[in-house]
Amino acid sequence: MNLNLFPRNIGILGSTGSIGTQALEVVRNYPGKFNINVLTANNNAELLISQALEFQPEHVVIANKDKYQQVKNALKKEFVSVHSGEDAISDVVQINELDVVLTALVGYAGLRPTIKALEKGKHIALANKETLVVAGELIKKLADKYNCEIYPVDSEHSAIFQCMIGEEEENIEKIYLTASGGPFRGKKREQLENVSIQEALNHPNWNMGSKITIDSATLMNKGLEVIEAKWLFDLHEDQVEVVVHPQSVIHSMVQFKDSSIKAQLGIPDMRIPIQYALSHPLRLESDVPRFNFKNYPMFTFEEPDFDTFKNLKLAFEALKKSGIVPCVLNAANEIAVEGFLNNKIGFLAMSDLIEHCMNEITYIAHPNYEDYVSADRETRIIAKEYLNRWKD
Repeated sequence: MNLNLFPRNIGILGSTGSIGTQALEVVRNYPGKFNINVLTANNNAELLISQALEFQPEHVVIANKDKYQQVKNALKKEFVSVHSGEDAISDVVQINELDVVLTALVGYAGLRPTIKALEKGKHIALANKETLVVAGELIKKLADKYNCEIYPVDSEHSAIFQCMIGEEEENIEKIYLTASGGPFRGKKREQLENVSIQEALNHPNWNMGSKITIDSATLMNKGLEVIEAKWLFDLHEDQVEVVVHPQSVIHSMVQFKDSSIKAQLGIPDMRIPIQYALSHPLRLESDVPRFNFKNYPMFTFEEPDFDTFKNLKLAFEALKKSGIVPCVLNAANEIAVEGFLNNKIGFLAMSDLIEHCMNEITYIAHPNYEDYVSADRETRIIAKEYLNRWKD
């Protein structure tokens, strides 16, 4: 693909979620720049149908097979091929017309479609950080083998990506990933014993899906981003640092060996990094509100509290151990968050569940794809057993 040419043919995996709907908003604002060839959704058939009628993709996939007929009937007069099931998502990313695949699926589900897209030489706009957390070594090898670019969509990684453009790799000393601190910034463990679901979902700066919002509240989201950054930018563990920046204006920073620092700033709006990932290396003019320094007379920074927010500490431990451990961390966290959202486990106990799983799984230093699949499956079994025992 000539990256200076438009229109670009885009596939959006997870089009009905927070990132997917904002990506379609970006596409809507630039008629003629992007063609939507593929849309997929897990369960939201009604919104998927509405999106398909508007954007007229060649293929849509509804992962929930029970809703296939509903989608099929609604689109029977359109020139749209309708598919169902998780396997179909991995199939449609391989079509020849696609230039960029935006992976906005939640959690481990994004891994296999990303692998299949890379094997067909598709560039990836990556909003699914878990893909690199679980199998970063494998994904990087595939991207290199098939000459594919991975464009980060997370605001923090997009910021790092932008700061590194034009710089030599050997000049980079470290990166600073900024964190808002979430809704419980400044709280101590004893204050978080009885946190409610609604309190944890009340993020001060960002509007996100429930899973990533809970991850932000526990700082696991930042921990996953630390691991993702290691693979995206070929960093060592001691080159990644987290700093709490409550204003969420400085999205991240790069420090160079001459001691200078580059930072990328902007209002907290996910449409900006989404648009950059889809249009890179070009910058398209945007109608997003401009940042005004007068509205932010002071930027503040704090050290993260690793004792209160133990998930961040566990993520750094997983990064240090590497191998199969980040895969275990991710699977355990997905079960923990699901359990919390269903009132099956307390807020602080999520960290205990994750640590338990990390200690139980047999260590593999250089896992292959089958090892990742097995570790994910085994971890979920152990995590669910822990969940079932928690209230006993």
